[in-house]
Amino acid sequence: MRNDKLTPAQLMGFREQIKVLDATVRDGGLVNSFRFTDEFVRDLYKTNVQAGVDYMELGYKADKAIFNVDDFGKWKFCNEDDIRDIVGDNDTDLKLSIMADVGRCDYKNDIIDRANSAIDMVRVATYVSTMPAAIDMIEDAARKGYETTCNIMAISNAQESDIDIALDMLGKSPVNGVYIVDSFGSLIPEQVKRISTKYLDMADKYGKQVGIHAHNNQQLAFANTIEALSEGVNYIDATYDGMGRGAGNCAMELLLGFLKNPKYKLYPVIKFIEQHMNKLREDGVLWGYGIPYMVTGQFNQHPREAIAFSEALRKDYTEFYKHILDMNS
Repeated sequence: MRNDKLTPAQLMGFREQIKVLDATVRDGGLVNSFRFTDEFVRDLYKTNVQAGVDYMELGYKADKAIFNVDDFGKWKFCNEDDIRDIVGDNDTDLKLSIMADVGRCDYKNDIIDRANSAIDMVRVATYVSTMPAAIDMIEDAARKGYETTCNIMAISNAQESDIDIALDMLGKSPVNGVYIVDSFGSLIPEQVKRISTKYLDMADKYGKQVGIHAHNNQQLAFANTIEALSEGVNYIDATYDGMGRGAGNCAMELLLGFLKNPKYKLYPVIKFIEQHMNKLREDGVLWGYGIPYMVTGQFNQHPREAIAFSEALRKDYTEFYKHILDMNS
């Protein structure tokens, strides 16, 4: 729900309502097909507990009738037994979440009652065009006892009137929070400010929370996150070393270093990056800002072309730029 716009002096303090969610395994899994070792996920879980992070997103609840289990690591599917192997009964303050994509999740069967699960929150990912299906998923998860949020993806390509309708639909649903999602990393802080106002108006009306999930195509994920925070957005996504699809996300180490709440501890985060994230990069896992992602971000395009270019280890940036230019002509 809305907080009055924060002054610079207030940003030097802290707001207790802010909740930080670690999306490293879920969004980072998009660059290594979710093939994280148990050691990695277990150490990340322990680090989040030590660092005071509020939520940890373990991955997707993907439909095994659609996705071949041999093509992905276990965090594409988040089986309950696999989760329990990592967290046990999770007798900590850290809450756990999974993401359920509209059309890619057998939610009625694969998402069990909260009373029997280690998961606390279900995050539903949708486009504005699939909002009715998203509402059904949210209602199902709420009936089962979960906290729920909704990530409206690719809003930079959506009609503003359609976003208004989607927000009103979500406001009338049992969802606890709605996320601003800069899927293509194309937004700038001025736009985030305006969009935050729109989402927060809905939150005021219906008693919801608002979150932000930013991508770093233009090296603005952190700036956009801070802009949303200053407007009163309370739920913040970040990942360790910025790991995520393509250009990645708002970096956890930047965010926790900025937030002034003494419950957040930066040292465990830095230690985890030293011990685990560096190794991922050394092993050839690719993510982070680069010219191809900048180009797709500036042209407000899905980063799939930039991902393919980067995975091919190409460096002919001018040809890539002309290719994207032709696609937009």
